Amino acid sequence: MSIADRLSPLRAEAARMESVLLRDLVADDPDRARDFALRVGPIHASFARQRYDRGALDALFALGESLDFDGRLAALFAGEHVNVTERRPALHTALRSGLSDSDSAMRAHAMAREARGAMQAMVAAIAGSGVTDVVSVGIGGSDLGPRLAVDALAPPGGGGIRVHFLSNVDGHAAERVLAGLDPSRTAALLISKSFGTQETLLNGRLLRDWLGDDTRLYGITANVDRAAAFGIPVERVLPMWDWVGGRYSLWSAVGLPIAIAIGMDGFEALLQGACEMDAHVAGEPVRRNLAAWHALTAVWNRNALALTSQAVLPYDERLRLLPNYLQQLVMESLGKSVRIDGADVDVDTVPVWWGGPGTDTQHSFFQALHQGTTVVPCDFVGVVRADAPHRANHDALLSNLLAQSEAFANGQDSDDPHRRYPGGRPNTMLLLDALTPQALGALIAMYEHSVYLQSVVWGINAFDQFGVELGKQIADRLLPAVRGEAPADDPVTRALIAEIGAHR
Repeated sequence: MSIADRLSPLRAEAARMESVLLRDLVADDPDRARDFALRVGPIHASFARQRYDRGALDALFALGESLDFDGRLAALFAGEHVNVTERRPALHTALRSGLSDSDSAMRAHAMAREARGAMQAMVAAIAGSGVTDVVSVGIGGSDLGPRLAVDALAPPGGGGIRVHFLSNVDGHAAERVLAGLDPSRTAALLISKSFGTQETLLNGRLLRDWLGDDTRLYGITANVDRAAAFGIPVERVLPMWDWVGGRYSLWSAVGLPIAIAIGMDGFEALLQGACEMDAHVAGEPVRRNLAAWHALTAVWNRNALALTSQAVLPYDERLRLLPNYLQQLVMESLGKSVRIDGADVDVDTVPVWWGGPGTDTQHSFFQALHQGTTVVPCDFVGVVRADAPHRANHDALLSNLLAQSEAFANGQDSDDPHRRYPGGRPNTMLLLDALTPQALGALIAMYEHSVYLQSVVWGINAFDQFGVELGKQIADRLLPAVRGEAPADDPVTRALIAEIGAHR
């Protein structure tokens, strides 16, 4: 059966509901707020403001059951080759959870525990070395996850070793990161699975020269020989494995910057939160499974309602990097137009994910979300208990969070068309009891599992990323042309290089 045929019942449900207002769905169903919500550990999730009724939701759940979500999740946890195109498992769950008794999952979990022991020793060694600052050098999955977690969880003003991140190959980025740091009290972590990533090696060489001493260089890689050739001995290298994709790797030694910033106990708590979400996802049926509900809602918005983008709106400044992190997790995983079997996908796959923190974004792009011609579904993420002592500020933050969710859904009529809010903007509310390592771990793991289940619906592989390679290959070929050592093949590129050369 084609994917389009499989999803045709959803389109029929959407057509049936085309004239139904979202505010009426809520008003006409007094139990909707209760029945369209789930609590999993520290997370309360409400789907009451999504544009489906009970009948459409039943069709969504029936889709998940027909695709054997339970079995596909079991295959993921067991270490089966769910990464079909690269013929290997995706065992990021084994970094934090021992939920499967399969041989491959148990081996992976044992390797992860051993690596955490070495990681703990490295954290202690760095803390005892007189280092005040650590620069983490990586890009993509070697940067975005640790950067998010450190920004969200590190105590204000540091309080311990300060962790900084350098990803962009642009030399101005390095200048800004290193400004004000003392090279004699700074260490550098180079994170690269292959230890061949251009941006990481260029920035790593820059850091090595700036430090003037390679005894404060550390590596996280699967290629120990390359790290050694760079000047990092094996005792200062932590492992990575090919069965963990970069965007799923913050739970591994790639999370060393997190452990340095919040302590090893905090890192273990982050893993524990993810493990608890894993247990929920592995053990609950589709109709009570938060990741399944989130994934099916995403499919509904994309394929039944034909919505083209998805906003992520964290109402907590500490989660300001969550949209950036999810852009990679979701769009690199689901940005595919070819099915696992090599055939073209005959429906739309991933929408564009974007967003930013409230309340800042209310004064930038919310105008388009409220009154623009394009409907954008939103994930609101709020935190119930603040750690800052400013109660009045947090009350205002929460009131804005709740108000925007209500306004998007319900809208407001007016005799003045310029002051009319159409409403009907679907949104999900994700409330964390507090922004703890456990809660953040659970939230990220939920999104990981939602992404995987969306890939199951669309018949695509969530764990390869061949689309990132072409531009890198062309860039490698063009580097001699930019240096003036060889001509470029493409005529437009030649003209642009000539323009660059004329003004350098």
